[in-house]
Amino acid sequence: MRPGPPAPGPPAPGPPYPGGVAAPVISYRRDYYFGLPPDRLWERIGEVDQFEGWWPWLSEFRLDGDGLSEGSVLRGVVSPPLPYRMRLEIELGHCERPRAIDATVRGDLTGEATLRMRPEHAGSRVEVAWTIEMRQPVMRLAFRLGRPLMQWGHDRVVEVTVAGFRLRIQAPES
Repeated sequence: MRPGPPAPGPPAPGPPYPGGVAAPVISYRRDYYFGLPPDRLWERIGEVDQFEGWWPWLSEFRLDGDGLSEGSVLRGVVSPPLPYRMRLEIELGHCERPRAIDATVRGDLTGEATLRMRPEHAGSRVEVAWTIEMRQPVMRLAFRLGRPLMQWGHDRVVEVTVAGFRLRIQAPES
């Protein structure tokens, strides 16, 4: 007697959206070099009272908690160079000075984010990573229609933000 066909396995998962459209998720992972040692860089990142001055796209910013420490929540409105605004809340989970921050993002974007720092030469190598899902209907639609453009725009905003921060930390402190 010959064996029959193999038993069917579980059904293959379907696409997250009709028509095979990917979920409106942006993932990002990059590393950057900064010319400050990790302890000093951590101090500069912790200057949350300067954030709105550093980044013109950030408004209504406030910190609930004790700086860059577990349980602190950063809240604000992000206005990218597009016709929408995003309300965000970033809750800091694990924070290990001056090495690591793990955070949960909520609001018009949801997801997880990490920051890792290590000494390199006279400065710091910083790796940032996040995976975020867009929650606003207009953003979800824009993602469906132009995912590569949305990812490109996101990456440019991050690059400009990092470049601006780099200039700020190298400038004399006020």
